[in-house]
Amino acid sequence: MGLEKKSFSKVTTEVEKLALKCQENSNIDKSLYDKYEVKRGLRDLNGKGVLTGLTEISEVKASEVDENGVSHPCDGKLYYRGIDVEDIITGIAKDKRFGFEEVTYLLLFGEMPDKEQLDHFTQILGEYRCIPRNFVRDVIMKKPSCDIMNALARSVLMLYSYDPKADDVSIPNVVRQSLQLISEFPLLVVYSYQAYLHAHKGGSFIIHEPEPKLSTAENILHLLRPDSKYTPLEAQLLDIALVLHAEHGGGNNSTFTTHVVTSSGTDTYSAVVSSLGSLKGPKHGGANLKVVQMFDNIKENVHNWNDDDELREYLKKMLHKQAFDNTGLVYGMGHAVYSLSDPRARVFKSFVEKLSIEKEKHDEYQLMANVERIAAELIASERKIYKGVSANVDFYSGFVYSMLGLPTELFTPIFAIARISGWCAHRIEELINCGKIIRPAYRNVCERKDYVPLDER
Repeated sequence: MGLEKKSFSKVTTEVEKLALKCQENSNIDKSLYDKYEVKRGLRDLNGKGVLTGLTEISEVKASEVDENGVSHPCDGKLYYRGIDVEDIITGIAKDKRFGFEEVTYLLLFGEMPDKEQLDHFTQILGEYRCIPRNFVRDVIMKKPSCDIMNALARSVLMLYSYDPKADDVSIPNVVRQSLQLISEFPLLVVYSYQAYLHAHKGGSFIIHEPEPKLSTAENILHLLRPDSKYTPLEAQLLDIALVLHAEHGGGNNSTFTTHVVTSSGTDTYSAVVSSLGSLKGPKHGGANLKVVQMFDNIKENVHNWNDDDELREYLKKMLHKQAFDNTGLVYGMGHAVYSLSDPRARVFKSFVEKLSIEKEKHDEYQLMANVERIAAELIASERKIYKGVSANVDFYSGFVYSMLGLPTELFTPIFAIARISGWCAHRIEELINCGKIIRPAYRNVCERKDYVPLDER
């Protein structure tokens, strides 16, 4: 063992040297990006995405064009199949029912279901809400991962082996696979977390069977909590979170990944795992966890949460890379597309306040509202920005998940449980309409070099 450790240490040192060489020889002159008009991040200087495709699934709107053809920022809007998401939320809240299943139907099939269609659809999802026999023992409990997104990805890849038509990309088969994955995701996520809790934290391994007649939001809480109990408001807030996260245009990183990978002709499981890898990133689905960590830091360093001056000074330190993680970022503020407001944050905020009162955390809600207001002013005044800045949905979602008692390990996986509906809708759309594999261009800027024989180098 001693020799093995010494050898491993030596290899590690050599790898570190190679890493330095990699850094030295991989730096591209930043001015070349401007010279060749490269749209870094597939966006222009104003943050507008490069048009790479067409979709009917959803629309993200952040500006309006006046009679002179000039574009102006406006309050953000999000449409699912042409229907304003705010109207959808208002409708389901008024009827006091759950909306994620209805929205999933809308995204997949292009129209709102009537009551009979919705009942039949939820019945299908309920029947599919199961995983193969012994899957928990043979897959989930074998070497549980500390990262639930990785565990989820592994489980999805393993489901390929249980599907006799795994490589069939015909639309009927992909629709079947999509509905199964949408139904299975809550089980894969919660069971993976329970296995992690048992293996790495010494917790009890509690497995509840799903209830086919419960909504997706209710099933998540039922599966996760030892006593399976939850309040109507808790389930309603989680359902609204799922609705708001289900889809966000074809250009977001994970959904674009769905299109790119699907265009190659690969199977559904591989496409979904690729999108999971994208969503895991802290610049995408992992952002709400950074918001929670940031607010924990603010609470420790700001004594009076209602003192605007004290809050402003600490937020300035954050912007100047002198506080929290020294990145200069106020997490949850700003968005790649939205400027004046993110409609998801706008809708969420009123419901969040209700839950904060139920959970006796209204003072924390008020702190968030204060930070949102002050940070927007500071960022606008201190940063050279091309559009407005406002809170995005991640600003409040982490707080909601915390109040629901959801462990931080599940914040991004909950996002995945919602977004799988949008990914599947986009995969089907790509299969129906694509003709070419997606292949953007990269310009080579390396100079030509002569080959030098090995003994002359």
